Order: sequence, then C-alpha cells, then structure tokens
Amino acid sequence: MSLLPPDLPRLRTLVTYLRGELGRAERALTAAEEAEALAAQRRPPPEPPAWLVERGIGVGRPPARVHAGGCWDATKRCAPATAEQIRALLAQGIAACPQCRPDTILGVLE
Repeated sequence: MSLLPPDLPRLRTLVTYLRGELGRAERALTAAEEAEALAAQRRPPPEPPAWLVERGIGVGRPPARVHAGGCWDATKRCAPATAEQIRALLAQGIAACPQCRPDTILGVLE
C-alpha cells in the first residue's frame, strides 16, 4: 500500500497527475482495441467443415441427419465430421439431408 501525502496541495497535484495517466492509458487501450478490430476484419472467415452431423434433441442427442459442409439446411445442432464418419452413419441408416445429398456426393447409395 502506498502512502499518500497528508496536505491538500500535494493531494491535488497527485490526483491531477493520475487523471492524466489514466487518460493516456484509456487512449492507448482504445487505439489497441481499434487495431484489433481492424485486424479481425481483415482475417478471412474460417473454412466451413466439409461434413456435418446434425444431432437430435434430448438426452444423449443421437445423430439425426448428415449434411455436406455449407448446407443451407444445417442447424445449430450440427457438429463437424469426417467423410469416414458420414459414411459409417449412412451405413447405420442415419438419414441424409435431402437438400445437399451427402450420400450422393460420397457415392453411398441406399
């Protein structure tokens, strides 16, 4: 803990100095945040996964459908998967999305 001066003039001087330092720190923080936001805008968006597994609702959330990556009909309940996992799920009888037809893309026919 630092000791503060007991007299009023030195306390006022200290407060004035600290306000100036705080202002400089806030300006530096704002500049750094703006630079970070600009850098984030310049980064390309992440590559979408090639394959998705849509999970059902409820306990255990079993797979409900499989999708090709970038399918417009995919929901928030989708998770990335590999082509081998999609083939295995299709072989188990999990439905393929009727919009993106991952079974046709992978050459897996019923």
